[in-house]
This record gives sequence, structure tokens and C-alpha cells, in this order.
Amino acid sequence: MSSVDQKSLQDEKHPHGVAVDTRQVDTGAQLVAGEDVELDAAEANRIRRKIDVHILPLMCVLYWVQFMDKTTLGSSAILGIKTATNLTTNEYNWLGTIFYLSYLFFEYPQNLALQRFPVGKWMSINIFVWSVALCCHAACRNFAGLFVVRLILGACEGSITAGFMIVSSMFYTRNEQTTRVGYWFLMNGTAQIISGFISFGTLHISRSSGLEPWQWLMIITGLITFVVSICFFFFFPDSPANAWFLTHDERVKAVQRIKENQTGVENKHFKKEQMWEAIMDPKTWLFALFSALDNVPNSLTNQRQLIVQSFGFSTLQTTLLGCVDGVIEILTILTGTWIAARIPNSRTWVAVVYFIPNILGVFIINFLPWSNKIGLLFGVWITGVGTAGFVLALAWVGQTTAGHTKKITVNAIMLCAYCVGNAAGPFMFQAKYQPRYHIPWIIIGICYAAGIVILIAIRMLLSHRNKVRATEPRDTTYDDVYVVRCDADGNEVEVKVAKEFLDLTDMQNRDFRYVL
Repeated sequence: MSSVDQKSLQDEKHPHGVAVDTRQVDTGAQLVAGEDVELDAAEANRIRRKIDVHILPLMCVLYWVQFMDKTTLGSSAILGIKTATNLTTNEYNWLGTIFYLSYLFFEYPQNLALQRFPVGKWMSINIFVWSVALCCHAACRNFAGLFVVRLILGACEGSITAGFMIVSSMFYTRNEQTTRVGYWFLMNGTAQIISGFISFGTLHISRSSGLEPWQWLMIITGLITFVVSICFFFFFPDSPANAWFLTHDERVKAVQRIKENQTGVENKHFKKEQMWEAIMDPKTWLFALFSALDNVPNSLTNQRQLIVQSFGFSTLQTTLLGCVDGVIEILTILTGTWIAARIPNSRTWVAVVYFIPNILGVFIINFLPWSNKIGLLFGVWITGVGTAGFVLALAWVGQTTAGHTKKITVNAIMLCAYCVGNAAGPFMFQAKYQPRYHIPWIIIGICYAAGIVILIAIRMLLSHRNKVRATEPRDTTYDDVYVVRCDADGNEVEVKVAKEFLDLTDMQNRDFRYVL
């Protein structure tokens, strides 16, 4: 809040401090203010393990499901959907694009809803709607029908990554966020493996049922998603301040545990000034530009199996070879986030190293003889290594942004940019570029190289801010802030609130230091 706001909140009854409305502070402040809780390392680790057990499995399963669901289009391409629904190449590309255009259009409304409503419940409603839309794919017989259900999928999925970024920052310290974001994001790789086996299995289902393999794929994945939506509604917590699996004492400790983040838990009160700060902050747009360029190559999600099949592999071979993409993604995300979490301020350099194989893969695919299908396949595989770089950037956004409204605004802008990149990408793969797709692959290589430059620029900006703050005298503006409560007897009492729980932005809190 601004200094003008603080002065307006001065109260004659509280002359020694600044009394603030509880709506202005973080929800964590309302829980821990006035609490005198000792939290040693062993107890903090116990609380973390309890949180891990109750939320990580659900997050991982959901992220596996959402990636599997949105890539069913790519799997269906080799299972007969294009022929069955009379799709042209351009219409097929549009089905990939409309998903991300819908995601883009609904991203900011989804983020506002995630701030206004309980996070877990809002996500579970979206999961349920998209499970129904996914099953409806099987009933579609033309481009128009598929266009509508893909649009619905995109609108619903806009809540998931944004919600997970918020939840990760609520429950985990900044260092823990790097690995936890890696854990749930690597489920994309798991989804590719499982989806490959499901696709393989649907090819062996008897057609006497009247359904084709691609229809079975949509129904099976839709039913899995439906079950996940039910589990999410009943078991996923909305925040550590009301997590059902924690006692009151453990909730207080869970909030105290993330005090070092200086980002608080959440605030349900929308603050326009924080939104404008997010828009005016250069790092917001650097992250957005990185997200857009890094996800132009993500158009390979729906093209990868068609490209691999064009090398001369059969349909059965292609479905199984797709599992290797998943294994590579899992291994690279695990190792990348593990290294970044253990070497202080190494996120940029780890991401840069992991992007190098992507660029090498682009060269292999462009210049290797077309007859060398194993070499070309290897080139396609190693273009997945750089996924670790995007995961690190995704975690980095939450670790370098404070103030709940600012955080949801930055998340929305970055994920909107993610949609722009994904929406633009499919149109590179035009029929006139077949079979080598030289132009698309060159564009993909340029995007990877530009991503490296942008990450280094972000690091330089944040490092400069840290150096400037290190030379500043300590800011005492927020050292004496109180909320007013009523005790058991109905008397008003002042409770001091720590700076970390005042819902300050990273620009307002001069004690905030950016991780690099």
C-alpha cells in the first residue's frame, strides 16, 4: 500500500502504529498475527512432508491428466480422427490454435476467479467441465464440433497452471518451489508415456463396438479426468490457512514456514495499484516474451507424432516411440530443477545449458540425410531437453513477484504470452513445407536462441535491483503495522503484523531480494 494510504489509516486510538483493515493484509497475517510459535528445522520439515503427502500427488495426477487431455488431438491424428471427421491440414492446425486462443482469452478472468474464489474448488469445477468436453470429442463428426469442444478445453485449462503457481507459492519456500514446480510439470512427460500406451491399446479394441480408436481415446481420458475432478473437489486444500489435513497449530507453522519468501499466502482483496505495478514492471514483459517465444516450438506437441511417422515408422511404432519423449522430459526436468535448487542463484545458467541440446536437435533435423531416420528421430527427441528451462522460468516468476494481485497479474500475462506462442506455432507446419519442414525448424531454433538471451537479460535486471537495494538504508516504513481484533471478552486489541504478511509487492518491500 502507498504511504498516502498508510497515513489515511492512522487512528487516534492507535497512535504508536499504523492500524490497517484486515482485508488489506495477507490471509496468513490474520492467522499468525500475535501468535508466538517456535519453529525449528525438524518441525518445519515435518510440516513440509505432511503438505507434500496431501497435495503433491493430486497436483501431479492433475497435471498428468491435463497434458494428456490437450495432446489427445496429436495422438488422435494417427488414430484416424482426420479421416473420420474430414479435416484438412489447415483445419487440423486450427484445432491446435483455438485451444490456446481460448486459453488466452480466459486467462485473466481465470486468474481473477482464482483470487476471488477458493482455489481448489474453482479448479475442480473447471476440471469437471473439461472432462465432459473431452468425452464429447467422441461424438463430433466434423470440424465445427471439434472446434467448440477444443475451445471449451482451452477455457478450462487456463485455471490449472495459474492455480498451481499460486498454490506452490502458498505452501512452499522459494527453494522448495523450484523442485515442486518441477515435480508437477514433469508429469507432462509421464502423460506422454501413458498416453502412448493408451493409444497403443485403443488400436487393439474391437471395432465391433462401433467406435474407432480415436473415439475410445477421448472417452477413456475423459473418464479419468472426471474421477480426478471429484477427488480434487473433496481433498485439495485452498490454502495453508484452512488446509483440512493440518491442525490449527500446524496451519500457523505452515504459514510461518514460508515467511522467508516475503510473498505471503494470498489476499482475496483485488488491489488496482498492484495490477498497474505489474504492468509497468519490465521483468513482467521479459518473462512474457520468453514464454511466448519458448512456446512457439511447443506446437510440436500436436505435430510430433506426424513428423515421426513421416520418417518411415508405422503407426504402432510411432505410438510407442512417443513414450521416449516423455522419459526425456521427466529426466531433464528432474535433473534441471534438482541442480537449480542446490546451487544458489543458478537458475539462468542451468536453463541456458539445457537449451543447448534443443538447438543441436534443430541442426540435426535440418541437415541430416532424410534416409537416416534413426538420426532424425534422435534430433526430435533432444529438442525436448529444454523443457527444463521453461519449468525453471515458471517457478522463477513466483519467486520474484510479491503482492497477491501483482502475482496473479504477472501469472496471467506470462500465461497469455504462453498461449500466443502456442497459438501461432501450428501455422508454421504447412503442407508446402513437407516433408522436411525446414522453415518451421529454423524458426524454432531462433526461438530457442532468443530464449537464452532473454533469460540472461532477466538475470541482469534482477541482479541490478539487488545491488541497488544493498546500498539503500533500511526501510522502516512497515515495521510498526497492526490489525485490530476483538478478544474473547469483546475488547479491541492491537496485534502486530510482520512485514512479510502485509501483502506488499516486491517493489514496495525494499527488504525483498530477488533469486537469480
